[in-house]
Amino acid sequence: MKQRPMRLQKGDTVGIVAPASPPNQQQLTKALDFIEGLGLQYVVGESVTAKEHYLAGSDELRVRDLQRMIEDPSIRAIFCASGGYGSARIADQLDYMLFEENPKIFWGFSDITFLHTAIGNLSNLVTFHGPTLSSLGREDIPERTYLMFEQLFNPAEIYYDERISQLQTIAKGRVRAPIVGGNLTLLCESLGTKFEVDTTNKVLLIEDIGLEPAQIDAKLNQLRMARKFEHCAGVVIGSFTHAEPRDYADSPSLDALFTSYFKDFNKPVVSGFKFGHENLNVGIPLGVDVILDADEKVLAFLPGVE
Repeated sequence: MKQRPMRLQKGDTVGIVAPASPPNQQQLTKALDFIEGLGLQYVVGESVTAKEHYLAGSDELRVRDLQRMIEDPSIRAIFCASGGYGSARIADQLDYMLFEENPKIFWGFSDITFLHTAIGNLSNLVTFHGPTLSSLGREDIPERTYLMFEQLFNPAEIYYDERISQLQTIAKGRVRAPIVGGNLTLLCESLGTKFEVDTTNKVLLIEDIGLEPAQIDAKLNQLRMARKFEHCAGVVIGSFTHAEPRDYADSPSLDALFTSYFKDFNKPVVSGFKFGHENLNVGIPLGVDVILDADEKVLAFLPGVE
């Protein structure tokens, strides 16, 4: 059982960092208003306004920024301002004992998947797969996306069924196991490193953006050959956004592609969950036990905080 960080209280201070690419400052400003509306104070790290090509400052700056936030006892949670690219560049320079000695909420998604996997493997800490702050500043964000931050204040089970989005059972079954995963590209990039995603007896979550079906096929095949599907307890398929065919006009639909991989799976697989790169992005804990019931199309999470 992974360690769960302590819940937030009104008046707590949280840290904002950019471990990957620079955030959209205009969207971030809107999101910081939302953070204040939650009754939280915030400290903005140096990386949030730094820029070095496509990175939010140098690797050294991003490492220093994140580790300061972890070590500072007055910081009760860390929210990632943006994804993009660059988390993997700093993963081997972080001190994972710091996370274990200073357990606190760590929240983000997309490129941040690499850090979720690393922290889960090496710090034994529950982290949160949820919208980066700059993505909250876009137009037309549904209320449920914002409401998912309430789980950080009040430990509660999350119950996801078809009242939230239409779900499709690809392979039947029911399992209880810890959930891991996130962005498909970043999970593949972890393979062969000391941060490799461990799917053994775990439910695997996958999502991505901007990949056409042939590219998704290639990454699914990579996980298959790395035996990540063979070892897992089930698969949760989140949002695959902007996945239209480009170079390969004669592409299968995503439903057909996922079915080709999982239809003969002897374990539950369900698609259609709004975890990922859409305006409805349901924030969830990683590392907690979930019940995935493909027959009833239900995914239930244990609380992510103490």
